[in-house]
Amino acid sequence: MKKRFYLDTSIWMDVYEDRKGYNQEPLGDFALQLFSRLFSSKSRIIFSDFLLRELEVNYSLEKIRGMILPFEKLMIKISLSYDQKEEAKIIAKERGVPKGDSIHAILARDNSAVLVSRDKHFQLLKDICEVVKPEDII
Repeated sequence: MKKRFYLDTSIWMDVYEDRKGYNQEPLGDFALQLFSRLFSSKSRIIFSDFLLRELEVNYSLEKIRGMILPFEKLMIKISLSYDQKEEAKIIAKERGVPKGDSIHAILARDNSAVLVSRDKHFQLLKDICEVVKPEDII
């Protein structure tokens, strides 16, 4: 198993809200098992200011700290550069995906991390970074 993972915003939301899928798939359970697996294998979790800003749309800073705190020892904070932001704009426009998704893919690539997400847009970005679902790891 690779040692660095970049978790998309939706994965954090799945575990925090214990969300279910359209067909009642236990997305929260899958995400929780993923976190447990990453913790037990001492894998690193990459996170960025950009990811935190996306979480702030739905949660207070206090709740976000609560989400992150149990995994703090595994986490590596990274920053989004101007060049990455510009590359993301181009990719988003060319491929018809949200700019935020292209930012996540570029950050995962540039930090040698596997991107974990359920978002179908990432299937259009698989040449930029490796993309898996939580259940692919657990």
